[in-house]
Amino acid sequence: MLGILQLDRPKALNALDHGMVEALHAGLDELVGDPDIAHIAIVSASPRAFCAGGDMRRIRELVIGGEIETALSFFRDEFALNRAIADCPKPIVALVDGICMGGGLGLSIHARFRVIAPTATLAMPETAIGYFPDVGATYFLNALPGSTGRWLGLTGARLTGLEACKIGLGTHDAAGETFEAILDALSRSADTVEVLRRECRQAAVPAALDALVDAAFAAPDLGAVEIALSAADAGNARAAAALKALKSHSPFAIDVADRLIAEGRHRSLHDCLANEYSALRDVFAHPDFVEGVRSVIVDKDYSPRWAE
Repeated sequence: MLGILQLDRPKALNALDHGMVEALHAGLDELVGDPDIAHIAIVSASPRAFCAGGDMRRIRELVIGGEIETALSFFRDEFALNRAIADCPKPIVALVDGICMGGGLGLSIHARFRVIAPTATLAMPETAIGYFPDVGATYFLNALPGSTGRWLGLTGARLTGLEACKIGLGTHDAAGETFEAILDALSRSADTVEVLRRECRQAAVPAALDALVDAAFAAPDLGAVEIALSAADAGNARAAAALKALKSHSPFAIDVADRLIAEGRHRSLHDCLANEYSALRDVFAHPDFVEGVRSVIVDKDYSPRWAE
């Protein structure tokens, strides 16, 4: 039998609030404890978004109000859910289409199987809001080929579903219109691998998307990364976008992200999540977080005034 965890907050693009995190974790525990459940699927009720991330507008309100412990409790429980997905003794299949960013990757990438539609859009865009890639990103970004994870984590570059599969974020790809058929097949079989083999296309061996960008982000420090990107051919759109992001996103957040990703290179997922959690107080205390969320999510003027 198939157990399903469904994200159903379509007006908010399934952005995670605390209640959703708690409900998802309780639902996962119930399915794991049910002996009739062979495998579990995480799905969205809307093709527009799998999950647009955490509800950072609410976190900003808590930080402004000085309710830091309440803000921290959200991340404590969200990170616990990420660990539970990764450690789940039963196969989890995440079916991803539409927008999948930030916390959405925390719900999907830790699953044993990730079926990503070509029409999906994936990103870890946190440095644009004065924050850093979390939900275990400092672990799974390091599992990507070459310097791909550093590039994605520092710049928030957006990937198509096919690009996500090419670099190893997805284990399979399938059109979003086929997700119902995949769920139906999973409900009739206990063999997760065989169903996915039959219903999806398995991703190839992971490879970097752009040799020049990959080489640039292998540089030892951010100054050298920018120099390498500046020297790129004018026609390299990825390099140009990466350089623009490094120059326009929060310098504080980029430094924090680069440090945490580097520290996560030889750590377990559990240790990376603990390291991310330990960085939260400093990030909330820095003015770039409140300003970044204001600029991108609240006022949407995209003109942040970063601290000097």
